Amino acid sequence: MDPSPNWWFRAVPVLAVVIATHLGGVGLASAGTIDKIRADQTLRIAYRDDARPFSYKESDNAEPAGYMVNLCRAVAKKLSDQLGVPSLKVVYVAVTAATRFEAIEKHNADLLCEPTSATLSRRKQVDFSIPTFVDGASLLTTDMKLQSLDGLSGHKIGVLAGTTTEEVLRRMLKERGISAEVVPAKTHDEGLTMLEGGETSAYFADRSILMFLLKDISKTPEKLQIAEDYLTVEPYALALARGDPDFRLAVDTALSHIFRSNEIIAIFDQSFAGKLKRSDLIEALYAISGLPD
Repeated sequence: MDPSPNWWFRAVPVLAVVIATHLGGVGLASAGTIDKIRADQTLRIAYRDDARPFSYKESDNAEPAGYMVNLCRAVAKKLSDQLGVPSLKVVYVAVTAATRFEAIEKHNADLLCEPTSATLSRRKQVDFSIPTFVDGASLLTTDMKLQSLDGLSGHKIGVLAGTTTEEVLRRMLKERGISAEVVPAKTHDEGLTMLEGGETSAYFADRSILMFLLKDISKTPEKLQIAEDYLTVEPYALALARGDPDFRLAVDTALSHIFRSNEIIAIFDQSFAGKLKRSDLIEALYAISGLPD
């Protein structure tokens, strides 16, 4: 008979200590996140101000908003109960697409709450929670004829710099032999500005982000269209420091309880305000990610 399904949760901390010992202490510095949270009575949430609808700020004085930020606030409430810290405070740490993982690695923040795709290569830098969302990249264009990568040969395509989306775009163009020029943007708003100003012919990003750029940010939404096809699949998760299985388990437990209740539905509806519907894929993700106790 197989051992209890929870056996590996108990084994991970022991394994982490063994590995860290053999690596001369690598990873031990991050092993006390829960102790630090209890001591400071504070959870530090990293957010971006340019990643609508997942992580953004309406103004300099506004509190961060978006699906991932709202989800992390709910996680904070669960952690408050789990860890016995009734007065747990949330402090927001601003990051960019370029600095987000460094903030976690250097322990300037405890949770990265923005549209982060969980990848194997990124696991060399950070750990990830169970999946929190699933999306896929598509194209925002000014011309119906340019709604496929093949049709963009000889054109310029904007994409957010330093993301898996940029990596995938460059790889797909190379594999298909498409001679399009990739133009990195510092922010999604900048990418939209380049597109509307005619500097690029298309902008490549996750479909949910493109929808909000089109509906909430664009100055000429009537001239823009989103391609029908998903060109990638992007599983999102919360990033946290490597080498801290106790904290990761606490976060996964909080997320699982949120996913198994109607709380996740309220967070989704509040965050997307009717501009995005729960797809069958999202519903399946919530069901699968809601791990049993």
